[in-house]
Amino acid sequence: MAKQSLSTLNHCAYSLQYHLVLVTKYRRKVISPAMKKRLREIFEDTLGKWECGLIEFNGEQDHVHLLFAATPVIELSKLVNNLKTVSSRLIRRDFSVEIRKTYWEPVFWHRSYCVLTCGGAPLEVIKRYIENQGKDDPSG
Repeated sequence: MAKQSLSTLNHCAYSLQYHLVLVTKYRRKVISPAMKKRLREIFEDTLGKWECGLIEFNGEQDHVHLLFAATPVIELSKLVNNLKTVSSRLIRRDFSVEIRKTYWEPVFWHRSYCVLTCGGAPLEVIKRYIENQGKDDPSG
C-alpha cells in the first residue's frame, strides 16, 4: 500500500478529504456551464478562507460534487453551510436573469447535502487492523 502523506498542526497529524454533493432546490436543472465555472471559483475562494483546498470539482445541471481537503479544526457543518450560503448568494447575483426563470424565491440549493469521508485504507482493512491490535502482546 502506498504511504499516505499527512499534514500537521501543533499537536496532530492528519489527512482529511471530503466528498460533498450539493443538489439544486427541487432538483431543477439550472446549472449552466458558465454557472459551473463560477461555482468552482466561489468554492475555491471560500474553501481557501477556511484554510481548506479544493481538490476536484464537477457536476451536472442539477447537482455538483466537490472533493476537498480540510483541517481537523473546522466545524464541517458550518463550512458546508458557508459554502452553500456564499455560492447561492453570488450565483443568484451573477446569474439573476437565468435563475429567475426557474426560482421565484431567493433559493438555489436544496437544504440537505451529502458529505462522505475519503482516503486511507478501506474500512474492512482498518477494522481488521484494530481487531488485531494486541494479539501479539502477551499482556494485552
